[in-house]
Amino acid sequence: MLDRLLNFLSGTETPSAQAGPDELQLAVAALLVEAARMDDNFDAGERGDIERLLAARFDLTPEAVHTLVAAAEARMNETAQYFPFTREITARLSTEQRVAIIEMLWEVAYADGALDAHEDMLLRQIAGLIHVPDRDRGQARKRALEKVAARQGSGSNE
Repeated sequence: MLDRLLNFLSGTETPSAQAGPDELQLAVAALLVEAARMDDNFDAGERGDIERLLAARFDLTPEAVHTLVAAAEARMNETAQYFPFTREITARLSTEQRVAIIEMLWEVAYADGALDAHEDMLLRQIAGLIHVPDRDRGQARKRALEKVAARQGSGSNE
């Protein structure tokens, strides 16, 4: 990072015109990816659910979503820490918005039709780190289950 700054100041490197993903978007995507990976089975269906959720939440194009998910996967491969992501979410989102993030996480956890104990533990941990009360976490879980059941009942994975 320091080298890049020195190169920029000396004129040997110009800043990239193509910015990376927004840190909030990356934080949410990284936690969604981690939720999908908790049961050691991160499949195409879960990836599709993550992409659908991110596209809807942040109004992203399919290309931007693919880039975001790839960046999130890379970031999660580099660290086992959730705090940088949860700190970003807590700092930038209201309580209602943080509850919506928990609901997204529940949707990913239930995407394969079952909740793994590790997924449940992760959701409890993240909810605590982003200051979502147990009651709100439970209501978000109920709404997510209803959405997953409706999608599975309609036979689509929008």
